[in-house]
Amino acid sequence: MIRAAQPQDFEQVVPLIHDAIGSIANTLAGTTDSQEALQVVGEFFQQPGNRLSYENTIVYEIDGQVVGFLLAYHGSQSDALDQPFIERIIAKTGNKDVTLAKEARDDEYYLDSVAVSNTHQGQGIGKKLMRAFEEAGRAKKYAKLSLLVDFENENAHRLYVKMGYHEDGELMVSGYHFRHMIKFC
Repeated sequence: MIRAAQPQDFEQVVPLIHDAIGSIANTLAGTTDSQEALQVVGEFFQQPGNRLSYENTIVYEIDGQVVGFLLAYHGSQSDALDQPFIERIIAKTGNKDVTLAKEARDDEYYLDSVAVSNTHQGQGIGKKLMRAFEEAGRAKKYAKLSLLVDFENENAHRLYVKMGYHEDGELMVSGYHFRHMIKFC
């Protein structure tokens, strides 16, 4: 079943977030230590008003176990949602010139990240989460959906093309090269 995430889901969702975003978690946390990054992601997930918040997350649950998640928000909110991460990095490092790559454009509903646990892949859960994302975008009357896909992730790229997404640019995030893909509602 798909449902809105709750703060108490953090223990099950955070490892999936880390699977989805990898070293971007370290960038957002302002650390090279993966354990610290996981802890920081967990703290932010439980708080409102940031990119990785439970507020922006839906989960796929089977028998009380979260086996997949999808995190999305409107691109016009991305600067405000990134501000708590920037403030944390400034407080930690003292570097006031911190910037994060703007992944979403202001006119699109952005799929930040999605993942399904290894034990539940191949069961259509990712597609169901994607459909829920698209339905939410249409329900909110957004004209455009978007996502990033790593240039090296050909399987995901093929899936997104099959679902009607097409490339409209490229972006570097945390040293990785991504395709920016869109779909009109």
